[in-house]
Amino acid sequence: MKSNKPALMERASFKSIVSSLIAILMGLVVGFIIILIANPSDALQGLSILLTGGFREGLSSIGQVIYLAVPIMMTGLSVSFAYKCGEFNIGVPGQYLVGRFTAVFIALRATFIPDNLVWIFAILGAGIAGALWALIPGILKAARNVNVVISGIMCNYIGMLLVIQGIKATIYNSTGAESYAVSKARSIPGFGLNQIFGDRVNLGIIIAILLCVLAWFIMNKTTFGYELKACGFNKDAARYAGMNEKKCIVLALMISGFFAGVGGALTYLCGTGKTLPITETLPNEGWNGIPVALLGFSNPIGCIFAALFIGYMNVGGNYMQSLNIAIEVIDIIVAVIIYFASFTLFIKALLERYQRNKKRKAEMQNEGGKTE
Repeated sequence: MKSNKPALMERASFKSIVSSLIAILMGLVVGFIIILIANPSDALQGLSILLTGGFREGLSSIGQVIYLAVPIMMTGLSVSFAYKCGEFNIGVPGQYLVGRFTAVFIALRATFIPDNLVWIFAILGAGIAGALWALIPGILKAARNVNVVISGIMCNYIGMLLVIQGIKATIYNSTGAESYAVSKARSIPGFGLNQIFGDRVNLGIIIAILLCVLAWFIMNKTTFGYELKACGFNKDAARYAGMNEKKCIVLALMISGFFAGVGGALTYLCGTGKTLPITETLPNEGWNGIPVALLGFSNPIGCIFAALFIGYMNVGGNYMQSLNIAIEVIDIIVAVIIYFASFTLFIKALLERYQRNKKRKAEMQNEGGKTE
């Protein structure tokens, strides 16, 4: 009996993986050229350190990779979820900011909650804060068809300024011009992971992975997820089928904002004394969610591996400083690799075109053979 499953080369997941690997390879080639120009004598050694840095110091380096991957895994998931629903949530940095402030505020000020439970409420509060902040562009889009990109960018800067004022009014540490740090007792517990990978790794990585799996399940195994994707593909057709596209837009952005807010909480409840800075800059973790989503093809499971890869590259880049390679060069290399992640969709389209042409030629040859 002939199977109805497509061949491996024709599967969408296989094309996505191959496209991402090609994009990564292209980025590494350009990165090597940059190292060659900056430091020719140590170029090969520098590339070797970049590629193996995530294992350079054993479990400690792996722990650093995990620590860097957790926030961008969540912001990447945030971007991916909204994109699957037809919206480009550029407001992720603002939602991440609001989420991390809410988490730190609850952990510091909600003293009536026991130390061993406060982190749960802080994470949930951060997610709700991110969802409510994403509700603003969601309502504007649903009610008045305001472009989500424009409203998202505006909310980013409004959120940034409100968070600065919130820190100064509630949790400000004047000696360091920053917020107070959350104590280890009121942070996310390590559950043994901190003893294996270092103090920065805790239950947060498990929470992030479970949320990615949950998002995948919602999008692919539930009626609600089907409605969200249907509205993303074609809002008019979804409306004709009886779906409420306005509700889908609002809920998609709120869920997206929830993930971004949780990302902020997982980063600042790690128990290492991390404080909220008072600077008028948007967090890199929010912006880096975009290349994570691109590299993962807007697939929640793909975001897990994409975030780990980008974290791995950053750790390897930091170790390259041992060769006296300027930190700016390292930033450029990592940025180039991330930049080439945006070409994954283009590469995937080329692969699909190649396979279509190959299939068409095979069909023509078969028809020619039958004619003879």
